Amino acid sequence: MIGDIFFQLSVRSVRLNFLRSILASIGIVIGVVAISTMGMLGTNMQLQVKDQLSSSANTIVITADAIRMGPPGSSPSSSSSSAETGIKKTQLNKIRTTVGTNGTVIPIYSSNTEFTSGNVPARGTIYGMDPSDVTEFLTIGNGTNIGSINEALVGYTLAESLDIKVGDKIKISSASSGPPDGSSSASRASVRIVGIIDTRGTVADSVSTDNGIVVSREWFVAQYGGKDIYDQVNVIVKDTDLIPEIEDAIDASLNTDEKTPSVRISDASSQLDTISSTLETLTTFVLAIGGISLLVAAVSIFNVMMMSVNERVQEIGILLSIGTETAEVRKMFMYEALILGILGAGIG
Repeated sequence: MIGDIFFQLSVRSVRLNFLRSILASIGIVIGVVAISTMGMLGTNMQLQVKDQLSSSANTIVITADAIRMGPPGSSPSSSSSSAETGIKKTQLNKIRTTVGTNGTVIPIYSSNTEFTSGNVPARGTIYGMDPSDVTEFLTIGNGTNIGSINEALVGYTLAESLDIKVGDKIKISSASSGPPDGSSSASRASVRIVGIIDTRGTVADSVSTDNGIVVSREWFVAQYGGKDIYDQVNVIVKDTDLIPEIEDAIDASLNTDEKTPSVRISDASSQLDTISSTLETLTTFVLAIGGISLLVAAVSIFNVMMMSVNERVQEIGILLSIGTETAEVRKMFMYEALILGILGAGIG
């Protein structure tokens, strides 16, 4: 092709209209860079989410078919009545029996709540757990685990935004029941921060502690009621290959009525499939937007070729008059467009 006289004429035309050719190639550069950048960003986002979800790939999450809706700060009696839709103690015992030695069963209370750190009001999720269960799936980056009823852990993001440090006190303003330790009412809703939880990001077990507070389950029940009615139960499985088998066994044990199942059972794989599908759709959409810039660049090259044809009518006439085939003249302009495209794509 390089020894072809028509290719040499195309190179000569690009050189004679160097500025116009460079501008047309820049359009291709922008299009290629846009698609590459958006594609890499979309892929990177998928990898980050998958990596974060994979950190809880060994966790089965069991929730009631209707989640507790009791308002934060409600009395134990009213909260307990609304909590009947949670995971009950009898169901928890069945889960423990089903799982056996294949994993660790962790019951969790949770509620949205308002609180104050110093004089700064804030809102987040408060989790009630047995302190011995905390270290099973949470990492305390600074401080120690809960040791007494009035101690608590705080999420990394919340600690950063409110400048909360180990030793600070947080007052749970929504609590209205009596103090958990029998002390004066002035301190009945206060907890002392003894540790800061490392950031978890996107997780599949629904325990998003980055903007949350973790307290002992005794403190939680004393403030919100609903004893032995849990919002969710996490099962940390020792062998991920056993997850389908354990899920089926739990389903058979708890969901005896197929028409009205009492609990929902999920794990990271099902959530990962849903999120991955959504992210792939989003990435495709973003790439389509980047593809528009390539389309614009192609139109720009087409426009340059049209201008080149109009400017070289006499040259075309001379070539045809000396016996040049129409296809060969067309090939000359195709070479020129190919040079601009390859130049732009290569740089891009």
